[in-house]
Amino acid sequence: MTSPNETPGATRVFEPARLGPLTLRNRIIKAATFEGVMPRGAVSDELIEFHRAVAAGGAALTTVAYCAVSEGGRVHRNTLVLDQSSLPGLTRLTDAVHAEGALAAAQIGHAGLVANTLSNKSPTLAPSTRISAPAMGLVRGATPDQLAAVTADFERSARVAVEAGFDAIEVHLGHNYLLSSFMSPNLNKRKDGYGGSVANRARFPREVLERVRAAAGDKVAVTAKFNMSDGVPKGLWLDQSMQIAKLLESDGHLDALQLTGGSSLLNGMYFFRGEVPMAEFVASQPKLVGLGLRVYGPHLFPTYPFEEAFFLPFARQFREILSMPLILLGGINRMDTIVGALDEGFEFVAMARALLREPDLVNRFRDETATEGHCIHCNKCMPTIYTGTRCVVREAQQLIG
Repeated sequence: MTSPNETPGATRVFEPARLGPLTLRNRIIKAATFEGVMPRGAVSDELIEFHRAVAAGGAALTTVAYCAVSEGGRVHRNTLVLDQSSLPGLTRLTDAVHAEGALAAAQIGHAGLVANTLSNKSPTLAPSTRISAPAMGLVRGATPDQLAAVTADFERSARVAVEAGFDAIEVHLGHNYLLSSFMSPNLNKRKDGYGGSVANRARFPREVLERVRAAAGDKVAVTAKFNMSDGVPKGLWLDQSMQIAKLLESDGHLDALQLTGGSSLLNGMYFFRGEVPMAEFVASQPKLVGLGLRVYGPHLFPTYPFEEAFFLPFARQFREILSMPLILLGGINRMDTIVGALDEGFEFVAMARALLREPDLVNRFRDETATEGHCIHCNKCMPTIYTGTRCVVREAQQLIG
């Protein structure tokens, strides 16, 4: 006789599973969610506790986001740079995660057009010269020498991640950050070997992945967060992203792809879905920026209705053409969704907002005390990234109770 809360097929979700050289204790990964507790890029006690709580809550692998590969590659000044100065704090973090029986991943990337150059006090790069709202001005197209330097930054950061005790490295190939923007036909207008054809636009990300894989060695998993669609007109879409995914698979540098979509530059709701907390966003910004959000916010944050596993229809297309492990992402809140993803051939699922709401949700799934999370997809967690990313509903309950 089954438990009232038991989901048929749930047992295998909690069986050990391989991710490259790693053995994960279950199939549920904490997706990268910018934690908002890196003052001036420091590894704070709050950052460590954020990931320790997720590990204690049952996730197999928790992902630290976002680790820039250089000062110019930060989103803003309160973004961690994965270099030797961050090594002691990150070692404390990985030790705390390991003590709870989980593994730790570092998401590494260069923000590119999404970098706030005024906050960073450092220039950023793009595939082609264009105006960027986050950069608050013109961003120049990168020279080949600059691309070689960025590639070296990725390799160096990967070595630091290994030294800090991370079990996995996730390379950010999504959301129109630098590597993603090279793949995007509406952002990459280059006329050299890094632009034009699909293969040329994939060249720079592939070169980076090759160097990261070499730096990671054979004991650390390497994955990529990969845009299936930019969610904007003339942007990357399935017809070209599937071709790029096949190229990445043929290169053999990745242990898995985590499938995502959207643009932090041009469409910030494509990878969230649900309500747009515009009033809270405006309130969280300086007065001038808030005024701009009132005017342009509806264009940058269009409304999409929330659907459980909203990226699944796109992700199925990749599952059909790829043999490499795939991680399903996007609005996963229910146990039957996870079981269904495994049934369709996805090796892992990644959860973000649901674990902000309930860091112990994975344990509750395992113990059959829950079959669905309490996240209501209000997205009011999004504006809290400037003061410590958190679920405001959970915070209110803690204050009351």
